[in-house]
Amino acid sequence: MVQKDQFVSLEEHLCFSIYACSRAILRLYRPYLDDLNLTYPQYLVLVVLWEHEESTVKHLGELLDLDSGTLTPMLKRMESAGLLKRTRAKEDERVVVIRITDKGKALQQEALCIPDSLIQSAGMTDEEMSTLNSAIKKLMKQVNAR
Repeated sequence: MVQKDQFVSLEEHLCFSIYACSRAILRLYRPYLDDLNLTYPQYLVLVVLWEHEESTVKHLGELLDLDSGTLTPMLKRMESAGLLKRTRAKEDERVVVIRITDKGKALQQEALCIPDSLIQSAGMTDEEMSTLNSAIKKLMKQVNAR
């Protein structure tokens, strides 16, 4: 543990380690996502829709930790590409509902290999990955609670 009055090197900054690791993982994703013509955030939207088939924009933003200013233009592009459909909720016109299309569903089969391929590329066991993911989720929950 570093004392409060000591200089902290770059390698000792947890934030930098997480940042650098995130960038490295995204580089591993890139070839797979390029084949699907998707960006990483678009892939995450589809992951949610593959699981639930529909979501409100608000709920999607909460799940992905993205604000509507980021999410709305991306969803418009995805709708133009035929991957999803945006509609207003009948009971409340302010609520936008996102539904996956058949074209969006079809990409799921092509994307099935992505998680396993990344785990293999990382050179970690399933147990190590699960432990790491749990620790990161715990950290994220504690940081967001402040």
